Amino acid sequence: MLEHQDGPLIVQSDMTVLLDYEHPMAEEARRKLILFAELVKRPGNWHTYKMSSLSLWNAASTGMDAASIIDSLKQYARYGLPGVLETNIRILMERYGKLRLEISEGKLLLYGEESLLHELAGHSVIAECLQERINGGTWEVSPEHRGQLKQELIRLGFPVIDLAGYHTGEALSVALRHVTKQGRSFMLRDYQHQAVNLFYKEGTIQGGSGVVVLPCGAGKTIVGIAALARLNSATLILTSNATSVQQWKEELLDKTTLLPSEVGEYTGSSKQVRPVTIATYQILTHRKSKKDSFSHMKLFSERDWGLIIYDEVHLLPAPVFRMTADIQATRRLGLTATLVREDGCEEDVFSLIGPKQFELQWKTVEAEGHIASVKCTEIRVPLDQGISELYHSSEKRSRARLAAENPGKVTVVRQLLERHQGTPTLIIGQYLDQLHALADSLAVPVITGELPQQERQSLYEQFKAGDVPVLAVSKVANFAVDLPDAAVAIQISGSYGSRQEEAQRIGRILRPKGGLNEAWFYTIVTDDTSETEYAARRQMFMLEQGYQYELEKR
Repeated sequence: MLEHQDGPLIVQSDMTVLLDYEHPMAEEARRKLILFAELVKRPGNWHTYKMSSLSLWNAASTGMDAASIIDSLKQYARYGLPGVLETNIRILMERYGKLRLEISEGKLLLYGEESLLHELAGHSVIAECLQERINGGTWEVSPEHRGQLKQELIRLGFPVIDLAGYHTGEALSVALRHVTKQGRSFMLRDYQHQAVNLFYKEGTIQGGSGVVVLPCGAGKTIVGIAALARLNSATLILTSNATSVQQWKEELLDKTTLLPSEVGEYTGSSKQVRPVTIATYQILTHRKSKKDSFSHMKLFSERDWGLIIYDEVHLLPAPVFRMTADIQATRRLGLTATLVREDGCEEDVFSLIGPKQFELQWKTVEAEGHIASVKCTEIRVPLDQGISELYHSSEKRSRARLAAENPGKVTVVRQLLERHQGTPTLIIGQYLDQLHALADSLAVPVITGELPQQERQSLYEQFKAGDVPVLAVSKVANFAVDLPDAAVAIQISGSYGSRQEEAQRIGRILRPKGGLNEAWFYTIVTDDTSETEYAARRQMFMLEQGYQYELEKR
C-alpha cells in the first residue's frame, strides 16, 4: 500500500485520528475514514475521528477486515501508525465472528473457543441464558434468552453472529407494481435493490436482520416495501408518528398489489390489526402511569409476523428494545438516515435489530441526482441587548434557551424569506412560544404537537399544493414528513447539540427538485453564547457526510 509521507491524517495510539481538512487529499481520506470511525469534534481545520469497537464491528458486518482498515490508515497517515493501534484494531475486528448462534437438531447453540466460553459463562447474566454445556466449544442456549444473550455479550465486548435463522411467519401474497396506481412507472434504484439483497441474502441464513442506512429522501420506505414484497409474509411496521403511518400506507397501496383491506393503522385513533399493520412508537409505549404496563405491546404477538420494520430505528424507545429482545426469531429490518443515537444505545440496535447491512453516503446519492444539492449556512447574530444582562446572570440551561429564543433572529428570518421569495420554505424551531410569536409576526401558519392530526395534514397538503408557501414547524416535522417541494429550511432553535436532529431537519429539503436540483439550509445561531458550541456539535454528522457550513455574521 502506497503511503503519503505528508498525508492528511495523524493517527494516534488511543484510536483517535486527526484529519487536516485543509489538506488536498482530505476529502479522499474522509470518505474512507467514515466507513470505520466517527467524527467526535472539529476544532478549526483539524477534525477528530474516533474508532470504537462498535464502529469497527459495523465495518466488519459490511465485509471490511482489519487489514483493509489498517491499509486505509497507512495510505493517508502523515507519520505512520503506532504499533499498538494496529494490534488493537486486529483484536477488536477478530472478536466479530468469535461467537456464533446456530440451530442444530432443534437446539439453539452458542459456538466459540472453549476458553472464551468458559470465561463468559462466569458472568451471572450469561449463565442465566445458558442451558447445558454440549462440549468445550458449544453451549445450548434458552431460545427465549436469544436477545438477552446477544445484548449482554456485546456489552462484554463480544458481538455474536446470529445464524440461527428465522421463522417464516404468516404467508402474505404481495408483489411490487411496475406501474403505480397513480400511473407512474416504478422500479427500484440500483442501490435500493442492493440494500434489499443484502438484507435478504437469499439462500443463506445470515440475512433477515440488520439496518439499512440511507439519506433522507433517498427512498428508505421503498427499501422496506421491497423487503416486505420479497419475504411475502405478514409485516409489522413501526414508525415515528401518525403522519408517517399515512405515508407508509399510501406508498404500500400505490406501489404494491396489497388491497386496502390488508393494510391496517394502529394509532391513537385507530386499532386495525391486519396482514400489514403500521403503528407508532408512541402508541406502543403508551401507559396510564409509570406503574402500569404497556398495554399495546401485545401488538407484537397479535399476528404471526414474518417481518418487523423499524422505521427511523435511531428513535427506538427502550421499552421496544426490551420487546425486541424477546422476538429474535422474527426477521427485523431497521431503516435510518443515521446510526447516531444521542442516548448511547447504538449497541442495542446492533445486537437486537442487527448490524449495519448497507450504507450509502449522502454525497454519493446527491451526485446521482436522487437527492437535492444542499447549501448549508450558519448565520451568527448578536445577542439582543434587551436580554443580555438576564443571559449572563442565568444558570446554564436558562442561558441556552435565552440564546435560542434571541429576538434578534426574527430580522434574519425576514431577510431570508425575502431572499428566497416564492420558494417553498420551512421555519423549524424547538420552542413553541418562539414559533408561535414568529409565526404571528410573519403571518404564516404553524404546526406543533398541539395541532390535531387532521389539521396538520391539511396544512401539509396546502404546502404541497403551493397554497401555503411558508410553514413554521416544531420537532413534530423532524421525522418522516414528506414535503417534496420544500427547498429552504430555516432553523431558529434546536435540541441542544443533537447531530441526529440536524440531519433529519436537513432531510426535510432533500427530495429531488426540478431545474438545478438545489436546496438551502440556514441555522441561525446567537454569537458568543453557548448556542455556538451546540451548533458545532449538531453539524458533525453532516460534516462527516462531506457537507460544509458557510459562516455569515450579522
